[in-house]
Parts: sequence; structure tokens; C-alpha cells
Amino acid sequence: MQLDATDLALIASLSENARLSVSTLARRVGLARTTVQARVERLEKNGVIAGYALRLGEGARPALHATLLLKIEPKESTSIQSRLRTLPEVRSITTASGRYDLIAEISCDSPAILDRVLEAVTSASGILESESLIHLSTRLDRRNS
Repeated sequence: MQLDATDLALIASLSENARLSVSTLARRVGLARTTVQARVERLEKNGVIAGYALRLGEGARPALHATLLLKIEPKESTSIQSRLRTLPEVRSITTASGRYDLIAEISCDSPAILDRVLEAVTSASGILESESLIHLSTRLDRRNS
């Protein structure tokens, strides 16, 4: 689907605040409310807008974030991913090319919990190598926008 400047402006406004009314969106982009409603519905129907989600503020987010890089035996990928899915602290699992095969994003409330999660993951059979990176401060985060 081809996005024009108006679509991009609507997406930008909704990224800032997904609860904006259609009337407010219409004022921002300078179009009629019904036109904006139709455009938003088209963006939803075509999968450009996949949904609307709650974004937690700093006070409600886990205090500690880490990235776990895993080099695994090829035949163990499915079982290791299944193990990662059982840990609620694992927020995402991404396959990768290069030195490491999997990237796991971890969020938890303390170093002790992070240590427990890392031990649970890295002690699994099929893990050839691992490296953990503790996030110190976020300088830019566009994932939720």
C-alpha cells in the first residue's frame, strides 16, 4: 500500500497519542472528519495500523533491561525458543545472522532476577555461546511510535 503525506501525518499523530479523536486528527491534517475516519479505517484494513496499545510510563516499567545474544546448535533452535517463551521476563526473541543466532530482550526488576533468567537460559543444552548486555540508559526509542 502506498502511503501519502496525509497517511504519514495521521500515523505520526496516532503514534504520539493513539487516543486522539477523529475530530482532533481531522483538525491536525486539515481534512473533514469523515475523510479522516475513512483513511484511518483504510490504514487499519490494509494492516498499516495493526492495533492500538497501552504504553507504560517510566514508573510502571521494569527497572532493568538486557539483551541476550545466543549462539546455538542449529537443531536446538526450536527447543531453545520454547524455553525462552516460558520465561515471562523475556519480552522478545529475534533470529539473527552473523556471530549469534538468537537475540532475546529481557526486562526485570532486579539484578537477582536477571541472574536467574540468564542462568535458566544459558544452562540449557544446545547453547554454544552467550553474551549478555545490560542496558544503561535509553537515548532514542522509536519502537512505540
